[in-house]
Amino acid sequence: MNRPSSLVRLLETRTRALKRHLPRGVAGDDIGVHQARVASRRLREALPVLTDGLHGSKAGKARRKIRRLTSALGTVRELDVTLTLMDELRDRPNTPAAALAEVRAHVIAERDLRRSDMHERLGEVNVAKLERRLIAVRDALAAAGPGHSWRAALATRLLTRARRLDKAIAHAGQMYSPEALHEVRIAAKKLRYALEIAGESRAAACALQLRVIKRAQDTLGRLHDLQVLQHHVQAVAASPRGRQQSTDAGLDTIARTIEDNCRMLHGRYVAMLPALRDGVHAVRREIAVRVTTPRSAPKMALGESRRAAGEAR
Repeated sequence: MNRPSSLVRLLETRTRALKRHLPRGVAGDDIGVHQARVASRRLREALPVLTDGLHGSKAGKARRKIRRLTSALGTVRELDVTLTLMDELRDRPNTPAAALAEVRAHVIAERDLRRSDMHERLGEVNVAKLERRLIAVRDALAAAGPGHSWRAALATRLLTRARRLDKAIAHAGQMYSPEALHEVRIAAKKLRYALEIAGESRAAACALQLRVIKRAQDTLGRLHDLQVLQHHVQAVAASPRGRQQSTDAGLDTIARTIEDNCRMLHGRYVAMLPALRDGVHAVRREIAVRVTTPRSAPKMALGESRRAAGEAR
């Protein structure tokens, strides 16, 4: 059975990641923004599980502050990715340079506005108070008795996350629907964060399912990023500013290139669907059960590792 110290370590790992990356994110480093946002999401996912049934942890207050951090950092992160994608397009042969430069100027202007908003919103979050809240959570977790119900909370969360992903996959089907695929991506990301808790706490082995879900999330994430870029290309094309006819043609070329890449990524996602469905069903049928039965976890973990090795071969 997991001792409370293993849960404390899990909490501290996520807390340290947020503290390490947040200053870089505030300073405007695009990687720092991304890492700080991911760290905040992982911490938000862990807090309600680790503190379920505990008194005096102040976890709810900590979660609210972390949610505000996540939201503030998200105002810039999306546009940083858009600029990175444009750098990739710029390096490709036959990319219309003038049209791409106009889109880039549009994105940079919007990013500058969002960066100002990010700093304003981050300034409203008392980081020192958040740190005190997290210390209170750690102390409550360290003092948790045998009645601590974190396993049941984690199992419930895994089931909820898996059902939502299952439903999103079914709704999206195999059609190319950006909105439906976006819902699959969000649901996959949330299930992944919950599975990470199960794996790191050694409540249940789930490395195979994590790999499958992460591949799908990464593919759909790239697809979503391209769709965001496509939105900015369309916004520039629809703007009333005077442009040369060659620039308009260049915008059309960029839009077609993005669309082709989106379709290719969608095909890759469709090919992943059987493995993704199997992974989600394994969470619902097996992993959530193992989480609540700690004595059987080592035996099941060995069985799963053998299956994973067999598939790798």
